Amino acid sequence: MSEKTLLHQTAALLGDFGIAAETLTNGDLPVASPIDGSRIATIRRHGRNDLDGMIAAAERAFLRWREVPAPRRGELVRLFAEQLRRHKEALGRLVSIEAGKILEEGQGEVQEMIDICDFAVGLSRQLYGRVIASERPGHRMIESWHPLGPVGIITAFNFPVAVWSWNAAIALVCGDPLIWKPSDKTPLCSLACNALLGRAIERFGMPDEFPRGLSQVAIGGAELGEALADDRRLPLVSATGSTRMGGMVGPRVARRFGRTLLELGGNNGMIVAPSADLDLALRAILFAAVGTAGQRCTSLRRLFVHDDIADTLLDRLRHVYAQVKIGNPIEPGTLVGPLIGEAAFTAMQQALEEARRDGGQVFGGERVLADRWPDAYYVRPALVEMPGQSELVGRETFAPILYVMRYRDLDEAIANHNAVPQGLASSIFTTDLREAERFTSAVGSDCGIVNVNIGPSGAEIGGAFGGEKETGGGREAGSDSWKAYMRRMTTTINYSRQLPLAQGIRFEVDAS
Repeated sequence: MSEKTLLHQTAALLGDFGIAAETLTNGDLPVASPIDGSRIATIRRHGRNDLDGMIAAAERAFLRWREVPAPRRGELVRLFAEQLRRHKEALGRLVSIEAGKILEEGQGEVQEMIDICDFAVGLSRQLYGRVIASERPGHRMIESWHPLGPVGIITAFNFPVAVWSWNAAIALVCGDPLIWKPSDKTPLCSLACNALLGRAIERFGMPDEFPRGLSQVAIGGAELGEALADDRRLPLVSATGSTRMGGMVGPRVARRFGRTLLELGGNNGMIVAPSADLDLALRAILFAAVGTAGQRCTSLRRLFVHDDIADTLLDRLRHVYAQVKIGNPIEPGTLVGPLIGEAAFTAMQQALEEARRDGGQVFGGERVLADRWPDAYYVRPALVEMPGQSELVGRETFAPILYVMRYRDLDEAIANHNAVPQGLASSIFTTDLREAERFTSAVGSDCGIVNVNIGPSGAEIGGAFGGEKETGGGREAGSDSWKAYMRRMTTTINYSRQLPLAQGIRFEVDAS
């Protein structure tokens, strides 16, 4: 695809979102499409002074937004979902152009945004506290939840819109303004999303009901992330990215006693037991390992296969890997698009070379289509049969590499599965009830997401998303994840004429 075509497509899409053409040419940050490496925009970076003004505006917005009733705040999110439904195809296409995802996945990411908005609208009437039994007669205790304050949201290139929406939809109904720092590889998607939210805001109600500064986008690099982490005016920073990035953001926020919600590395594993339905497992492995060109935090990277079925499954995997169509992600039928850039390709090749030195047998992994697109990085997904779980396998390489290892005993496989620093998503394929229950028990997988007979990739928004250990411990999207965006208050009300103290303490003086 020529630069002109991608450039014009991008400009047309952003124009439909209401973004002025000069926005795409008046800056110093070049934006390239991984599809062919061509430049599709040059936009303005924000500096520290810009960010300071955004945070000040968010503070002012918070003072008014927190007083809007939560169901009314939910109405804004409902209106945003309407915009997303109307522009699903266009926004999904922009995701494909800027992040390199196939169209199916780009559309799926926007659908995920719609789903979380629907969830948040219902949640806006369910921000429940509790009534707590008091030990003192004539007293009542209440737990309630109140808006927290402006939220800083840092997102990664691989899910340039969905992960922001997990945070944004919930934070908005909880009463919190948003400041979004997207990846500098995918800033155009953030401008599009904020423009659509702006349209929802325009429809939301009377101008004096909407505070300025409710949602803002800060474009830039790591220096803006550091500034968000350091600013005491942001009580919560939600950051998605590498474990290395989380290791920098977390301590900075902790030094000022702020809260973090961290979604970091995955390095996810699957166990395929002797009783597994291999047809089912094969399909799950393929999508989880090669979907999004292996650039999901939930991508399958480690596969533990029982000795009795390993040869059969590996033969079938090699066959389907050879059939996968690699190419332009916006062309029908493509299943694997490009890596995000040269650095990702280099990291993948270095990992495959190390695997060979460790005794691994590598199938695939080579660069393809370089003659057609010399500035883009397409690769054939790699299958690597390893003699054991080496130090390399314990590191996450953000590329389509699947390390395959054999096992004899389930407890041995579980121990190896858990013997990595990350703890996001996991999976077992088995038709043995005991094996399934053991994997999901306290002695089984140590991950935040544990699946049976489905792969580790492709979580629904109804469940809390996140993991343990170096994955960061955060939870986003469904379940009770909304509590991260609010502050908890415990209130005791005395409706008696007495003043008994807790724990039966007596503390009296003669007041006569």
